[in-house]
Amino acid sequence: MTIALNGCKEDSDTEKPVIILEEPAEGDILQIGGEHGVHFDAEFSDNEALASYKVNIHPNFDGHTHTRSAVVRQSAAETVDFVFEKTWPLSGRNQAIHHHEIEIPENATPGNYHLMVYCTDAAGNETHIAINVVLSRDAGDDHDHDHEH
Repeated sequence: MTIALNGCKEDSDTEKPVIILEEPAEGDILQIGGEHGVHFDAEFSDNEALASYKVNIHPNFDGHTHTRSAVVRQSAAETVDFVFEKTWPLSGRNQAIHHHEIEIPENATPGNYHLMVYCTDAAGNETHIAINVVLSRDAGDDHDHDHEH
């Protein structure tokens, strides 16, 4: 007599979520101390269920090796390297996000930064994208997009 046992299902979710980042875009110049926060506009989707997304912004002064730069800049006493990280919840299978919650303080060090967006689904699958942005005091207020605040 043969007994077959099936202890686990083969239908577990292994598909990573999808991120479409509209803004900011690769190479965008972000205003230091601007009147409005960074315009963040993205779409997230998953085959089963979304759980959360995270935005991380960190300096890329050393050409980006994901290690802390040991370079001393003349403006170090006047400014601080801007680092931002926050996670927001998501729900459903598709969600469009638009906000201005990322504020760059007046004392942020100008220069090259990485902006990374991570998305995790309910099964724990994660995907991410990374873009290069520049923080500048001379960016002007290019708050020129169509929507209600």
